Amino acid sequence: MPDHARSSDPAVQHQLDRLTDLSPGRDILGLERINQLLERLGHPERNIPPAFHVAGTNGKGSVCAFLRAAVEAAGLSAHVYISPHLVRFNERIRVAGSLIDDAELAPLLEEVLDTAGDIGASFFEVTTAVAFLAFSRTDADATILEVGLGGRLDATNVIERPLVCGIASLGIDHQSFLGDDGVVIASEKAGIAKRGVPLVTQKYRDPLMARIEREAEERGAAWIARGTDWDGAAYRGTLHYRDHETKLRLPLPHLPGAHQADNALLAVAMLRHQQRLDIPEAALKAAIGWADWPARLQKLEPGPLRELLPEGATLLLDGGHNPLAAEAIAKHLAGTEDLHLVIGLLSNKDAEGFLRPLLALAQSAVFIPVARH
Repeated sequence: MPDHARSSDPAVQHQLDRLTDLSPGRDILGLERINQLLERLGHPERNIPPAFHVAGTNGKGSVCAFLRAAVEAAGLSAHVYISPHLVRFNERIRVAGSLIDDAELAPLLEEVLDTAGDIGASFFEVTTAVAFLAFSRTDADATILEVGLGGRLDATNVIERPLVCGIASLGIDHQSFLGDDGVVIASEKAGIAKRGVPLVTQKYRDPLMARIEREAEERGAAWIARGTDWDGAAYRGTLHYRDHETKLRLPLPHLPGAHQADNALLAVAMLRHQQRLDIPEAALKAAIGWADWPARLQKLEPGPLRELLPEGATLLLDGGHNPLAAEAIAKHLAGTEDLHLVIGLLSNKDAEGFLRPLLALAQSAVFIPVARH
C-alpha cells in the first residue's frame, strides 16, 4: 500500500510521487499483475543470485538481518529486499551489500513505472519489480527476500526456485487481507513453499503445524520443522543449535529481546539446510553478534528526543504493531520501573490487542496520530 515515501533527491521524489499516486484500490493480493510486469521487463527475477525467501507475521525482518550478516561474515555479498522502510525508501533495496543510491534508484523507478502502463500494478508490486531489476544487473552471491504480506499471493512469491524458504513466528496481522483465522494465515505463509526446496519453520501450535505440513506436502517441499529436524535454545549465556548433523554453540544475539534468539536460530537452520553457499561456523558466530536491525527495541542515543527526558532515562524505539509483537515487547520490559509509553498505530491495526499486554506495565501512555503526508 502507498506509504507516501519522501526523498531529498528531486529525481527520486518525482518517481516516488508517481508511485504514491497508484490507486490503493489496486493493492489487492495476487500474482497476475506482478507476473505481467516482470514479463514486460524481461523476467529479471529469473536472473538474480540464489534466494533466501522469508515469511512470517513477526521476526522475518530480523531473520533477514541475521542471514545477511552470516553471508557477509563468510566473505560473500548479498542483495536484500525488505519492507517497509523506516526513514528512506532506499532502505528497501540493498544491492550487493549497500543501500541502493539515488542515482540508480530514480531511473529504475522510472523504467518500471513506465513499463507498468495499464497493468494496474500496486505500490509494492512496482517496488518489488524495481528490486528484481536492480538485483539482476549487479553481481552478488545471494539474494535475501522478505515477504511483504502473507506469502502465497505476495509479489515476492514469483521466485520459481529459491535456495531455501523460511517461516518465522505466526500470529494475527493484516486482517483485511489475511483474515483472523490462524490456520488460514499459516496456510498463506506456507504458500511460499516450492517443489524440492527446503521449507524451514519454527514450532507452532498443532493445528498450524498440521496445515504447514499439508501445504509443504502438496507443493513437494522438504519441510524442515523445529522440534523434529532441528532445534535450539538460549541458556547459560549461549545460543545452542542442533540438527541431525551437528551441534553448535553460538553467542547470544546482539539484538535485544529474548525473541531474537528464535529469529537467529531460524536463520542458522536456513543456512544449514541449503547446499549452495559455504557459511562456516565462524561466520555464524560472527553474524549473531553483528546483525543489526533498527526499530527493534532500539535504544536511542542522545539527541533531540532523548534530551526531553530526565537524566538517566532510557528511550527505546520499536516498530511492533500487532498483539504478538506487543507480547514480545512486554516480556522484554517486564520489571521495568517508571515505564511510560508513546504509541501511534494506524487505524487498521488491532489497537486493543496490541495495548493489552503493555498497559499493565506502564505508568502512563500517550497516544499520538500517525501523520500521512
